[in-house]
Amino acid sequence: MRQEHLVSTDWLSVHLNDPSLRIIDMRGYVLAVTAEDGTQEARYIGAREEYETSHLPGAVYLDWTKDIVDLNDPVPVQVAGAQQIAHVLGDVGIGDAHTVIVYDAHPAMQFATRMWWVLRYYGHHDVRVLDGGWNKWVKEGNPTNALLPYHKFALFTPRLHPELRAAAEQVNAMIGEPGITLVDARDTGQYSGKIRRGRRGGHIPGAISLPREELIDSASGTFKSDAEIREIAEKAGLKPENQIVAYCNGGVAATSVLFSLSIIGFHKLTNYDGSWNEWNEREDLPVE
Repeated sequence: MRQEHLVSTDWLSVHLNDPSLRIIDMRGYVLAVTAEDGTQEARYIGAREEYETSHLPGAVYLDWTKDIVDLNDPVPVQVAGAQQIAHVLGDVGIGDAHTVIVYDAHPAMQFATRMWWVLRYYGHHDVRVLDGGWNKWVKEGNPTNALLPYHKFALFTPRLHPELRAAAEQVNAMIGEPGITLVDARDTGQYSGKIRRGRRGGHIPGAISLPREELIDSASGTFKSDAEIREIAEKAGLKPENQIVAYCNGGVAATSVLFSLSIIGFHKLTNYDGSWNEWNEREDLPVE
C-alpha cells in the first residue's frame, strides 16, 4: 500500500521528466498566535512567492487557501465544488491520465495530504505524496529552479466520492455509534480545551486524540513506517474495519491522519471538512 501513497525523493529525481507526471507545489502556512487566556487566532496563508523563487522543476503551484476552496462558504477553507476543481486543475495541465505528485514544506505534510484528499474526493486516485517534501528534497541537493512551467490544458473529469466527506449533521449523528470512530488531529492543547481557537474549546464528544505530528518521523520529515503507524493506530484504539472520521480546525491536518491510515490499509476514511471552525461556532452541537 505504501508505494500507492508515497514516492521517495530518489524516485522522483529519476522521473522528473516523465511526461505522464504532474507535480504540484502546495506550500503554505497556518500562522497561529495564542494569547495568555488560551484563545488562539489563526491566519491561513499561501506561499506563491516562495514557489516563484524556487520549486521542483516542472512543478505547478496551487494555493491551498484560494485555488481549491469555496471562497463563498462561510466556513473557512472548505473544499471547492467540482466545476472549480476541474477548471483549476485543467488550467495547470492536470488531467485524468496523469500521475500527480504533491509536496509541501509542512512538518506534517498536511497541505500535500489535503490535495491528496481533494483529488481522491473528486475521483482521481493516481496521486502520491513526496515523502519528506520540499525540505528533504532541498536538503539532499536535488534540482530546483524558478522557471514557471507551461502545460497545455488537460481535461480533468470530477467523479464525486461523497463518502469521503462528512457534514456537521452527519458527524453529530455518528457520536456514540458502534463501528464509527471520531479522531481529532489537532494538538493536545486544543483537544483538551486549554487552547481555544474560536468561541468554544474542547473536542467533539467521544473523539480520540491523535495529533498528526505523531505520524511523522521528526528527524527525516518522512512518514513513519507501516509498523510504527499501525502501532500508533492500535494504541489509539483504531480498527481498520471501523469507519474513521477525522477532523481538525479546517479539514486540512485531518487529512494527514487519514493519509497515514490509508497507507496501512484502512479504507473507511472520512474527513469532516468543516471541523472545529464550524463545530465550535454552532451552539446546537455538543462539546466535550
